[in-house]
Amino acid sequence: MGLWEAIILAIIEGLTEFLPVSSTGHMIIGSSLMGIEADDFVKNYTVIIQLGAILSVVVLYAKRFLKDFMFYVKLVLGFIPAGIFGLLLNDQIDALLENVTVVGANLLVGGIFLLFVDKIFQKNEMEGAKTEPSFSDSFFIGLFQVIAMIPGVSRSAATIIGGLTRGLNRKAAAEFSFFLAVPTMFAATGYKLLKMYKQGGGFTAEQIEILAVGNVVAFIIAILAIKLFIGFLTKYGFKFFGWYRIVVGGIILALYFAGVDMQII
Repeated sequence: MGLWEAIILAIIEGLTEFLPVSSTGHMIIGSSLMGIEADDFVKNYTVIIQLGAILSVVVLYAKRFLKDFMFYVKLVLGFIPAGIFGLLLNDQIDALLENVTVVGANLLVGGIFLLFVDKIFQKNEMEGAKTEPSFSDSFFIGLFQVIAMIPGVSRSAATIIGGLTRGLNRKAAAEFSFFLAVPTMFAATGYKLLKMYKQGGGFTAEQIEILAVGNVVAFIIAILAIKLFIGFLTKYGFKFFGWYRIVVGGIILALYFAGVDMQII
């Protein structure tokens, strides 16, 4: 994988990580179209550049992260389910990640569901709707995050819908999804890096440069994506993302059954 290919993947990561469209599905399409071989470095790269995306949330919402201690208690409560199930089901999750049809099918099914989300939760946008999750809400949303361990579901989509089921309006549900991504993605990245270190892995000077550039690009693009997403979601809802997921899922399945080599990275 060259520098420009790495930059394109970082752009994909920054654009899709916090949107309800499955970053995994887009990575499959992007890497397959560019013919990127899914070697150990490429797989590590796609995990490590999540750190840049995480930092974008911390920078954009710095005041919230400095607000009070209870904010962090809610994040911990929301992280607990994914933390436990992630450790217990790590091998099973990795096995699912190797199945392209699982990703494509979940994109399709999730897309169909998103077409009806605005109507199902239309009361959440009325005056007086909840704008801050409680402690029990935070834990419940964390349970939805466990569902997102199935490739193609989308962590963002699952946690936002989890927030809507607890009465949060779209904006509040999306923002808490961003916040919850920080400990979750940081833990997932740290776990992958620890496994790599224990296996004696390391990076060359050229690979370190690629990783640095990728994180910067993911950081910048994620900031833009989050800002645009909040405004778009508040005004228009989920229907566009539903149709978009259906198209992307259909493309993945069509390419796969047409015999195109679709690689999970």
